[in-house]
Amino acid sequence: MNTAIRTLSLALVGLAGVSLGGPGSAQDTPGNQTAAVVASPPASAPAAAHSAAAAQPSDAAPTAAPSVSTAANADSNLAENEASGDDAAPEAPPAPLTRTRYTTAVLQALDKVTAQTLRFEAKVGEPVRYRDLVITVHDCEATAANEAPKDSIVHMDVQYQPAVLSGGASAVRQVFLGWMFADAPGLHPFVNPIYDVWVVACKTPVVAPATSEPGASL
Repeated sequence: MNTAIRTLSLALVGLAGVSLGGPGSAQDTPGNQTAAVVASPPASAPAAAHSAAAAQPSDAAPTAAPSVSTAANADSNLAENEASGDDAAPEAPPAPLTRTRYTTAVLQALDKVTAQTLRFEAKVGEPVRYRDLVITVHDCEATAANEAPKDSIVHMDVQYQPAVLSGGASAVRQVFLGWMFADAPGLHPFVNPIYDVWVVACKTPVVAPATSEPGASL
């Protein structure tokens, strides 16, 4: 009898378990089914998507050029300048040309009282008298080929020295000293109330002395 009761109890327990897992149980309610069906996305999905977007390069973002040191550029430019300076040697300036010097100056004088003119020659270093004037030419030269304008230039001095009358002493004074220009008589003119003097040209070039060759017999 005990065996029959135990068997019946086991059968009742099995039926109770079947009723609990059947369609009418709380586990099969629509709310529980929906909760079971809806699954939350994995937590690692947004992080993976963000990392994938960051890994993919953007076409619109410009690529920054590497910075160049200003000191490095200055050093390279200085090295290039020094190299070019070593290759190109500086040109020497051309030697200045010398002026042609002459032994005689051609002058012209005017007496403003009588309106008489006289053209005469005056050698360098030799005084020449014209009425009350004594003219001494110290230098007579022409401009060099690389000088402009072409001109004849005379350096001289003029003294007012009247002739001695009745044995009296003459009053001598210098009335002009400097350079006169043949093509520009008004540049440095001789000014006097009675006389006028100006340069016409230079004459007879100075001949350089001949130099003897080394070893030549005298």
